[in-house]
Amino acid sequence: MQPQTIARLTTIAVVSNLVVQILIIGTGGAVRLTGSGLGCSTWPNCEPGQFTPSFHDATSIHPYVEFGNRVLGAVVVLVALLLVALVQASRLSGVRPAPTVAYQRLAVLPLVLSVLQAVLGGLTVRFELHPALVGSHFLISAVLVWISAWLVTGWFRPMRGQPVLESGARRLGWAMATVAGVVVVLGMIVTGSGPHSGDAEVGYRFAVDPVVVARLHAASVWVFLALLVVVTVVAHRTDGGAPAARLRRHTWVLVVVTLAQAAIGYVQYFTGLPELLVGMHMIGAALLVAATAFTLASMYERRPRAVLTS
Repeated sequence: MQPQTIARLTTIAVVSNLVVQILIIGTGGAVRLTGSGLGCSTWPNCEPGQFTPSFHDATSIHPYVEFGNRVLGAVVVLVALLLVALVQASRLSGVRPAPTVAYQRLAVLPLVLSVLQAVLGGLTVRFELHPALVGSHFLISAVLVWISAWLVTGWFRPMRGQPVLESGARRLGWAMATVAGVVVVLGMIVTGSGPHSGDAEVGYRFAVDPVVVARLHAASVWVFLALLVVVTVVAHRTDGGAPAARLRRHTWVLVVVTLAQAAIGYVQYFTGLPELLVGMHMIGAALLVAATAFTLASMYERRPRAVLTS
């Protein structure tokens, strides 16, 4: 197979990996928000001795929601496996520039963590949706989105050059990313302490005051937004040609995602946490993580992969 063909197949795998990692957060949220966490009572089978749900007069939607999420989980693992194989094939087939050793190692992580997610999913069922396990499930997915976004950047623009921003501004950017992690963790705790902590019939909650945690979560979002505003202003004052223009575009995308997330968060809080808005907020969290990763990557000059632009 020609190097150009291998490169384009790898491109599809890299982008698909990011897409399915975001989508499974949405289907996982649907499982939680519809109370379908125990729609399948066992794992890996849906029911004892039965891999798929069975239809009968008393069947509810819950087994199908849970099984659908499991099917997408299998797709996630398959895409991650193809990604590893194609990155390795790119190195062996003569694609230039060849994926670095660091990139190859990073490309293995979605496969490893996705398999870990499958095992964690089984434990989550086994321990009847304890919020610590459900929350860990979400946090690992957020890490997978972050890694997948870096893989996209590293594939399309593998040739890294000089930093676009001064060192102080770059440190602000990494501080912003750290606060984004705090935002996501606190958001997980808020959900785990509220009415959407798991299955509708299981009363487990984090033993914290959801109002207090929600306020801490909101405060962390405001800190994140303040740092983002500073980074955006600095980016607009930086005269760095095309790399600086790319950074400005990424910061504005992140501003839009952040404001949309904040708006959804406040509306859902004051309207009693409707399931649709909570689900949108979970997808928004994944988009926030990805947009933050792309913004940080654009703080460094990166030239495009020649085989994809020729």
